[in-house]
Amino acid sequence: MKITQKLGLAIFLIGLTIFTGSIFLGNFSLTEKELDTYITQKGYKNEVIKEELSKAIVTQEKLNIFQFSDKARTAFKNANKHYDKLIAKYNAEKNWSKKGQQYQYKINGKPHTLSYQLAKKSGSGFVKENAGLMWFLTFGIGIIGALLFIIPNLVLLGKPGIKNDGIYLESSTNRGWIAWLVLVYLVTFYLVLYFMADYVVNWTFILDPISKVLNGGEASQWFVYGFLYCTIMLTMGVRMFIKYRHNKYQIVRTISVLFFQIVFAFLIPEIMTSLNMPGYDFKNAFPLDYDFFFDWNIDSLRNSGGIGLFILVWGIVLTLIIVPVMVYFFGKRWYCSWVCGCGGLAETLGDPYRQHSNKSLNAWKLERWLIHSVLIFSLVMTIVTLYCYFSGTQSFLGIKSQWIKDTYSFLIGAWFAGVIGTGFYPIFGNRVWCRFGCPLAAYLGLVQRFKSRFRITTNGGQCISCGNCSTYCEQGIDVRSYAQKGENIVRSSCVGCGICSAVCPRGVLKLENGPEEGRINPKEILLGNDVDLMSFINNK
Repeated sequence: MKITQKLGLAIFLIGLTIFTGSIFLGNFSLTEKELDTYITQKGYKNEVIKEELSKAIVTQEKLNIFQFSDKARTAFKNANKHYDKLIAKYNAEKNWSKKGQQYQYKINGKPHTLSYQLAKKSGSGFVKENAGLMWFLTFGIGIIGALLFIIPNLVLLGKPGIKNDGIYLESSTNRGWIAWLVLVYLVTFYLVLYFMADYVVNWTFILDPISKVLNGGEASQWFVYGFLYCTIMLTMGVRMFIKYRHNKYQIVRTISVLFFQIVFAFLIPEIMTSLNMPGYDFKNAFPLDYDFFFDWNIDSLRNSGGIGLFILVWGIVLTLIIVPVMVYFFGKRWYCSWVCGCGGLAETLGDPYRQHSNKSLNAWKLERWLIHSVLIFSLVMTIVTLYCYFSGTQSFLGIKSQWIKDTYSFLIGAWFAGVIGTGFYPIFGNRVWCRFGCPLAAYLGLVQRFKSRFRITTNGGQCISCGNCSTYCEQGIDVRSYAQKGENIVRSSCVGCGICSAVCPRGVLKLENGPEEGRINPKEILLGNDVDLMSFINNK
């Protein structure tokens, strides 16, 4: 079996190498006629941009994607600088700034977006011409290799059950060199996806045939991300089924997050797009869906007829009514561990790293400050955005609507949720985003802490202090401290994943939805250094 796993790992690495290396393949350039067609389609209004692009990318030279992107970005920047100078020179003229800005070529301040669109039009070569073969050599081989590595665990794990023995001895799970390599790869992937999407246009060529079947159009970098997201969750979901096969709760929970991610977050929005409807993830609640109340989204929904109005109403009802009611009856686990795509990736791809969550009091304090700050940030942003939208102004109390939206999207939507939230799995645990940054988790947690029927009950008399529960808690809760005292676990951060119960050898922990009475412990829970301090005081 060990041989099979080594073979599987080798095959997976081959697929990953081909997938990564494919971005360096292909040629990118346009003819003068193709450029004219592109400029006409885009509706560009001056000759400067045509001249700049013609000098940059209309060439017989074989440009790779990095050379092409650099030249295309420079062309757009030069055209923008030309009109920046004119705007500055003639700014005294009435409405000149507004007139001049129509000749600016920017998409949310991201020149790589325009470069990506050009690269999509101009690409040629082996990857684009052999999409099916490339899919097999990348996704196909990667899946086969991963399954060959995972499936033998049915035999190697022996009896069903979990032990923390040896978990910190593996270089892949103890913050060793393998974990750091994974971190570097994940962080690089997210940086490129968010900020240099034109570099990975070849990945979109690989998935163009699948995208055309689902939504009728070519794949974007976000289609690649969604497809890759679902593929990883499915593959690592097999690992979850094997590892936690003795626990029905974990089996059903894993099936649930896979279903909601693949069907609700990926397939339904793509199919809606093919039907000329706004693609919408019906499970994605505000403020996790932070751009739901952005002006462009509201306009899009208002202009989409009945389905747009339904989505607008559904999003509001989901946030204000369904979410708190469900949390009252079932705790935040109904969303964070059964529905949410972020949680789904954390529970599948991130499961090997769940033991790295910091259990210290300082981490708990930082968690509460950060996650509630992000929640406040999202609410302030939404208030400013809605006020400016309905009033027709550009700012509220000195806060510019576009500035705060861009700032939140960059800092929270891209860096915190993506680059840090997923990229840091191997070192800081699989719920970095859910624990420290997700504004919806903060909202759910406030309801769960003070008005919910959910709790994890403990039987302190049966606890043998093995520490499995605390080791495997992805939210950084020192579960053993509660169990030793026989105290209910009622924490706003608990996502009810149930792993603590699954790994307990004595059945000490139980997830329950019961009466509110007696749910919250009558005395303040003292953990870690606080316990030592109180013991010192009592002894005195």
